[in-house]
Amino acid sequence: MDGRDLVRSVRMIKTVGPAQGLRSVRAAWRARRADALALPRRGAERARVPGPATGAEPQPGGGVIHFARSSLRVRVASGGAVFCGWDGAAPEPSYALAGPCPEVDVRAVLEPDTEGGWRVVSERVLVVVSRHGAVEVRTPGGAVLRRELPPRWWEEADASGTDTAAGRSGGGGAARWVQRAEVAADARFFGLGGRAHGPRLRDGVYRLWNTDPGGAFAPGDDPLSLTMPVQLVVADAGTHLVFHDNSWDGRVTLREGVEGAGSGHDRPGACELRMDGGPLRYWVLAGTPARVLQGWTALTGAPALPPLWALGPQHARWGFAGQDEVREVAAGYAERGLPLSAVHLDIDHYDRHRVFTVDPERYPDLPGLARELRAQGVRLVSVVDPGVRAEPGDAVYEGGAAADAFVRDARGQEVRGEVWPGESVYPDFTDARVRKWWGGLYTERLAQGFAGFWHDMNEPVSFAAFGERTLPRSARHALEGRGGDHREAHNVYGLAMARAGFDGLSELRPDERPFLFSRSGWAGLQRYGGSWSGEVATDWPGLRASLSLVLGLGLCGVPYSGPDIGGFSGQPSPELYLRWFQLGAFLPLFRTHSAWGAGRREPWEFGAEVLEHARTALCERARLLPYFGTLGQLARLTGAPYVRPLWWNAPRDRALRDCEDAFLLGDALLVAPALAAGVTRRPVRLPRGRWYDTATGRAYEGPGQVWVEAPLSRIPVLARAGAVVPVAGADGGTELEVWAPPAGRGGSGLVVPDAGDGWQRPDVERFVSRWEGDRVVVERRDGEAVGYPVRVRGLTDG
Repeated sequence: MDGRDLVRSVRMIKTVGPAQGLRSVRAAWRARRADALALPRRGAERARVPGPATGAEPQPGGGVIHFARSSLRVRVASGGAVFCGWDGAAPEPSYALAGPCPEVDVRAVLEPDTEGGWRVVSERVLVVVSRHGAVEVRTPGGAVLRRELPPRWWEEADASGTDTAAGRSGGGGAARWVQRAEVAADARFFGLGGRAHGPRLRDGVYRLWNTDPGGAFAPGDDPLSLTMPVQLVVADAGTHLVFHDNSWDGRVTLREGVEGAGSGHDRPGACELRMDGGPLRYWVLAGTPARVLQGWTALTGAPALPPLWALGPQHARWGFAGQDEVREVAAGYAERGLPLSAVHLDIDHYDRHRVFTVDPERYPDLPGLARELRAQGVRLVSVVDPGVRAEPGDAVYEGGAAADAFVRDARGQEVRGEVWPGESVYPDFTDARVRKWWGGLYTERLAQGFAGFWHDMNEPVSFAAFGERTLPRSARHALEGRGGDHREAHNVYGLAMARAGFDGLSELRPDERPFLFSRSGWAGLQRYGGSWSGEVATDWPGLRASLSLVLGLGLCGVPYSGPDIGGFSGQPSPELYLRWFQLGAFLPLFRTHSAWGAGRREPWEFGAEVLEHARTALCERARLLPYFGTLGQLARLTGAPYVRPLWWNAPRDRALRDCEDAFLLGDALLVAPALAAGVTRRPVRLPRGRWYDTATGRAYEGPGQVWVEAPLSRIPVLARAGAVVPVAGADGGTELEVWAPPAGRGGSGLVVPDAGDGWQRPDVERFVSRWEGDRVVVERRDGEAVGYPVRVRGLTDG
């Protein structure tokens, strides 16, 4: 234990109390001792590189290229995704893939290249492999998108100095490896899961290890709860996504390139990935941003569609006194005419913090409360933590023990950690049998009247006064029957828990779409639900980090997410709260939340002026609900996130690539939040075309930068000329809000009606807008009647 650990120990004791703080010290020593006994110490290692190419075997969709000390499998899928696997690594088994490996592109062929190398030629991408193992991914026209240098492994050597078979990366062993790549000098990096930096990821080191920050986080904190080895790289030559399908601990070092560096030559951008073990295998998808995300969705699964009510405003707080206070909060919204879709209950509604229980004193009739709120259009949402109190007589513990559901150590004993209930055990969600058992436990939550669920503390967390706040790395997991330890299972633990919840809810309520979002996860989380920021700091940098997280997760395939509005840990000023609230109104998950002792988050708690401006934001969110519903349906159909960077439709616009303080909501709206104190006017970088200020009607022409008003009453929102936007009409039905296209030009928009909270396949309705004489008309592309009232805006500049 060093000085930093000592300080952390003191802080933890102050945070969780003396008894639990001291138990966290004991838990940390226990985890350290378990790893020291069970994990092998690294002995002498030797480096290995592929060596020169010795031959190749053509196969459908590509082939296997053999090198002196390794092999590389290259396979092009029918949708254009490229798989590369070293040392026998195959696409499966994988927690990221939605199903069986996609069909290969039978037209892709492996053929010799110049200077002893090979290449795989396909319609959408060209893969060139040098004789020493460098891999270039090129556009069909030959432009290089990414150049992977020959990888390097570090493996244990036996007494004779030869490589040990156990270290081979293709077998999922513990060989450390590094892979370096080069991209264009003008390229920009995005992604890597939920990052407080960004959304553009600048030069630095980013860890791939889902981590509870142990308190409020700020933009400088990394890693956070949801990391993914997914990079989206945007350059003039094209956009590509690379996903290293490896769940072990790792680090990504990024360095942006410099054009004209040195003597007029470009310095390419660089990426170095170091992994502590596991296979060296990756996928690359190339094309426009929309095509790349569509391909990524096809590979890893369509996003779960939240029920329509989950797109409305939601309220949470850690520290409700009981059901009477919950009732009072809901009544406060109703009395003031403020929309509210859901109230979330945190761990304080449990009986002594034990999962799947209810405190009988503070919530003597939770089902009755749920029915009462439901009659007002308000749902209850429950937190669900994975830690189960290890206490004889606890129903969940007894059931899990009987089912042999909990993670064990190398000696076969239950792994115990320290979380809110006290000494706890952890279900092994990498076991299908355990997922089935856990999914059945949601019967209790549904009987209590809950309509949705948020998974917390699922990195997973075990309070530790020093060392890592998670399970021992030597803890054993099923890993779908393959067997392994926490080094491989850690990053997919939250993902597998989300699967357990989603599958259980789908079975228990087959006619309803589950509503679930998770603090932690991994590639493919979108199949089961969304995410949220976690415990973001209550300050202006925390507000900026909130936007970064939502944009970054969307580019990694998780379109539904949002922050704790107002910040989690402290008491925001009225201005900060309002600006956060206004931003949240245009994000997919619109939820206030705060920690115990961090103050209340009801809009009326911040004064009359804030209340009125928050009312405006809430009403605008309610008005845009049909648009949000359409965006959710489109995310499921195409993978396109609700919230998109400004460069989404113009990735070659370098000024847009560097813009991080505004975003597109779908294709129709541009939102420019106020992210600093005292802002009443701000610059906005516009994509090409005409844009209307939705408050004033004033028109602006892009591309370029303009200054717009940002009074305390609202944040700037601009609409694309020609856009057809579904909104809620005064009668509660849907109407089309059409922004006049420029003279001689047209526009378009989509409407995807939601028939309810079930699984009905939606109809996509396509509309076009155009000038006809001196008026703007709207037509359905299929020739059918429009079917909605139409309101045209932007005919005159306000």
